[in-house]
Amino acid sequence: MKGMIALAFFSLFLVASLLIPVPLFPGSWFCAALGQAVRDYVSILSALFNGVFYGLLLWTIFIGISRKLSE
Repeated sequence: MKGMIALAFFSLFLVASLLIPVPLFPGSWFCAALGQAVRDYVSILSALFNGVFYGLLLWTIFIGISRKLSE
């Protein structure tokens, strides 16, 4: 169940990063750090990185809140 929630958060931010025309932090920063070698894949890599970063962040917060509520 917890894995499905993490997948949902990842998917949400992946799709949002692909649909929003403005580069989001930290994906834009990550692609800028990689340099010109990935300029053809910047939007996809940025969306993947944003999905992983924000998905893990929200999943961690969700797990913490659910543990506090179950105590």
